[in-house]
Amino acid sequence: MGKGTFRRIGWLGAAALLAATAAVAQQPDNTKVNKQDQSAARVTADQQSNDRSDVAITRDIRRALVADKSLSTYAHNVKIVTNHGQVTLRGPVRSEQEKQIVEAKASEVAGAGKVTSNVTIAPAGATSSPGEKPAKATTKPTA
Repeated sequence: MGKGTFRRIGWLGAAALLAATAAVAQQPDNTKVNKQDQSAARVTADQQSNDRSDVAITRDIRRALVADKSLSTYAHNVKIVTNHGQVTLRGPVRSEQEKQIVEAKASEVAGAGKVTSNVTIAPAGATSSPGEKPAKATTKPTA
């Protein structure tokens, strides 16, 4: 191998190092998202009850959402937290129609007046990056 070969390898190594450094520098930071979950008023997954009936409600709502292939991945992944029969839904969906479908499916399983929706509508063209700010949530019990 001649000197030119080592120079090319050197440049390739430097380029790879720069690419790796840039990738590390652009890692998503979800600190802001996590801070909003520290609010005592915010329902989070750790508040899910282990009571059999609460687990069954959560499971049945999740199954109903995932079984509906017309829903987006966003809707399939809405957070469902059940505690003492009360269900809280949280997360983004793609449209107002999806939001209504998710809320209706949860109400079918849990019962009328047992569902609080904190579901938001993701802005058009939004990605699921952790740092994104979803549209403002509307908290209301669904019928």
